[in-house]
Amino acid sequence: MGLKHRLHNLRRRVFGSWSIDDPRPIQADAPYTYFLPSAERIAALLPGDLVKLVIRSHPPGPEWDAERMWAEVKNIAPEGWTGALANTPCDMPQLREGSRLTFQPFHIIDLIYEGDREAPPGLPRREYWDRCMVDSCVLDEGVPVYYIYRDEPDMGDEDDKYPDSGWRIRGDYRDLNDEQLHARKHDYIAIGKVLNADDSWLHLIDSPVGSAWLRNFETGGYEPLGDEDNHGDN
Repeated sequence: MGLKHRLHNLRRRVFGSWSIDDPRPIQADAPYTYFLPSAERIAALLPGDLVKLVIRSHPPGPEWDAERMWAEVKNIAPEGWTGALANTPCDMPQLREGSRLTFQPFHIIDLIYEGDREAPPGLPRREYWDRCMVDSCVLDEGVPVYYIYRDEPDMGDEDDKYPDSGWRIRGDYRDLNDEQLHARKHDYIAIGKVLNADDSWLHLIDSPVGSAWLRNFETGGYEPLGDEDNHGDN
């Protein structure tokens, strides 16, 4: 560690502060890939349990602006919770293991009950980690989904953690010529990331292989296509 880095960390240790991020805006922007504990699970927490928080450094560190760390719950009160940091920060010298933290229930991004206590029952949550092929513009430019079809899965490897779903998703191409359409880049990613950008086709997610749908922007719905209408090679 260089002298400049050491001096920076010394100033942060003496004068630095910290805050806890509110994860709810992230969850709102990515509801199909970023999950938070349910209200029922948070309500069942007791002193001695562990909760994970996103703690942000002020000023930011040279390596990370924030770290996800565990804290042991010490006190639960309507005006706020307190806990003790259960990790040693990697790049946040203004905090150390055992530091006192104050936070709200909505700050919690994960939790572990002490001992053998089981989590309370909650509503089942479906996750969408299977892979699909999608036009990059849907993710990067906000181009709405226009045409979807489900092929026999053929993109994944047998060692992949998540399989290919077979879904192929095209962004709106009504104003493009064939050359422009073929020049589009594609991503092979989790279906949930596509749904974060445009979930207008969620109700079709379990359609069988061979299904094809075209979006009608006048009605907002998707219309089924037959083999003669298949746009998969466009």
